[in-house]
Amino acid sequence: MSDEAGMRRAIELAAAVRTSTSPNPWVGAVLDCGSEQIGGATQPPGGPHAEAVALEAAGSRAQGATMYVTLEPCAHHGRTPPCADAVVAAGVRRVVVGIQDPDPNVAGRGLEALREAGVDVTVGTCAAEVEAQLAPYLKHRRTGRPWVVLKLAATLDGRTAAPDGTSRWITGDAARTDAHRLRAESDAVLVGAGTVRADDPSLTVRLVSGRDPQRVVLGRAPAGARVQPALELAGDPGLVLDELGGRGVLQLLVEGGATVAHQFHAAGLVDRYVIYLAPALSGGSDARPLFEGTGVATITDLWRSRFLSVERLGDDLRVELAGAEGRAA
Repeated sequence: MSDEAGMRRAIELAAAVRTSTSPNPWVGAVLDCGSEQIGGATQPPGGPHAEAVALEAAGSRAQGATMYVTLEPCAHHGRTPPCADAVVAAGVRRVVVGIQDPDPNVAGRGLEALREAGVDVTVGTCAAEVEAQLAPYLKHRRTGRPWVVLKLAATLDGRTAAPDGTSRWITGDAARTDAHRLRAESDAVLVGAGTVRADDPSLTVRLVSGRDPQRVVLGRAPAGARVQPALELAGDPGLVLDELGGRGVLQLLVEGGATVAHQFHAAGLVDRYVIYLAPALSGGSDARPLFEGTGVATITDLWRSRFLSVERLGDDLRVELAGAEGRAA
């Protein structure tokens, strides 16, 4: 098995546990034992990490094997024993790592422990793919803030609701299912108090399998709202991110409404924009816009990004844009 093939298989295994491991990173590991390949992925918090899962499944076959793992094995005691020690004890000959872990508890110590034990270590295989897969975890460990996904649904002429405020449903079933997948991947979902009063959303995961995210309201939600119990916050969006990051939120899904969307966009706090476009037209200027607030004054000041993906979901389009940090990359 080539290094690239082994790492890509580990990436696939990590993707399969994306909605279950947070606040731990979603990591995949593969042992190439010669005649067979044995894989594992990180289990929910408190459970074994990917390396331990693969080693347990391999048993004595791990002796002399090569391990492919998306993130540097840990070298400290947390909820589970150090993975680097387990790799050494199993007699693994070589370890191929996607990226180094920026967590201060790891940060190269796992690689050092492996090398000191005589294990051949290679770092950087499929690094770009692993960085993209683990982007929320990496941002949180590097900045203390969550990865922010702004989700919007609109007609083709950029309207999110009719003049009377009605908005259900602009998009079809496939787009709504994908939006629930985003919820399942997120540790918290945030809306403004105005949206709670107008739409009374529950903000739970219903159309896919996964955990319900922590519900966050900017402002005060009515006591009887379906979003309750919710964390109610106020103030500068950056301070809100600091608070949520301190609570262990790796990914925050911002769902609206237009004023909240504008606040996070204008402050340059969005890492990914996910916009669902329906083949429908409002046909006028009186319907509700994507953003409510002051925009650019002149065409030269347009906020420009780059398309990361454009996908058809049923009759709708799913457009993903890079956020402030990656839009010029």
